[in-house]
Amino acid sequence: MTVSPFDHPLLSALLGDEEANRHFSIEAEIEAMLAFERALAQAEAENGIITKDDAAAIVAALATFRPDTALLRAAVAKDGVIVPELVRQIRAAVGEPHGDKVHLGATSHDVIDTGLVFRLKSIVEHLGLLLTETIIRLVSLEERFGGRALTGMTRMQPAIPIKAADRVRTWRAPLQRHQERLSEQARRLLVVQFGGAAGTLEKLGDKGPAVRAALAAKLGLGDAPHWQNQRDALADFAGLMSLLSGSLGKFGQDIALMAQGGTEIELSGGGGSSAMPHKQNPVKAEALVALARFNATQLAGMHHALVHEQERSGAAWTLEWLLLPQMVIATAASLRLAAELAAQVESLGH
Repeated sequence: MTVSPFDHPLLSALLGDEEANRHFSIEAEIEAMLAFERALAQAEAENGIITKDDAAAIVAALATFRPDTALLRAAVAKDGVIVPELVRQIRAAVGEPHGDKVHLGATSHDVIDTGLVFRLKSIVEHLGLLLTETIIRLVSLEERFGGRALTGMTRMQPAIPIKAADRVRTWRAPLQRHQERLSEQARRLLVVQFGGAAGTLEKLGDKGPAVRAALAAKLGLGDAPHWQNQRDALADFAGLMSLLSGSLGKFGQDIALMAQGGTEIELSGGGGSSAMPHKQNPVKAEALVALARFNATQLAGMHHALVHEQERSGAAWTLEWLLLPQMVIATAASLRLAAELAAQVESLGH
């Protein structure tokens, strides 16, 4: 067993997703944080908080800046986050007289949360493409085999004859609803987090909202009041991840059960057995069921992470870090596997 199968060098071939995983790498995380600091300097210069020379020096330094990750690792053990050490290194790289203008008015929560949302923007686009591909594959199944007969099953027992299209629609329709949910959630999820020490932007005075709006625009995110202790958008997104993988798990479970009967579906490319060469195991279908149950289990933890004490919680925040990336990767893997599984259906119904 491993700590995480999602980035395991072997298991990730089945359970992972390279594109989603890339956005949760340390390289992507630091790149997003540096994008925040760059955009913040530019936004503050535009609003007279720092000078244009300050911003130019910060932007120039960040263009070639590479952090000392060993020091960042050591700092996390002490501070719980990498931002204080990262900012110290950036200030040193910028040098005098401009270094003390780095990160002005911001706090660790701003950098980490906006960096997360900045990366989630690309992930949402990736999930949207995977979702569209999966729906197209299911539509193709309906067009090819929809008029054929199947035995309708209720409570695991034969019921009445149905058409293959009837069953395929139950796989496809929820995914189309999830497309709408993903679009709706993106407007609430993909917004900047910028509140300073306790959410009040006290160091920026009456220019705080203008700086925040400019920061959001430069990062391609929506503008919104601080949400550092209001995590409902992230919990909502995790809920959608569970809904998506759950719907795909139903597809996988149905395929596995049909393959068990052996008369109503033909699949290509099934998994082999070390002891029984004649078998073609429905590996992708089984993985879809497992990933659905995994996300359903993790979702409770994301709801626990809604409980932030007063203006900031370290514990709830850390819990999110443990859960959300794996839920996202599990969902991306589910979408990839479902599209591949649909393409392996050579015959459906009779």
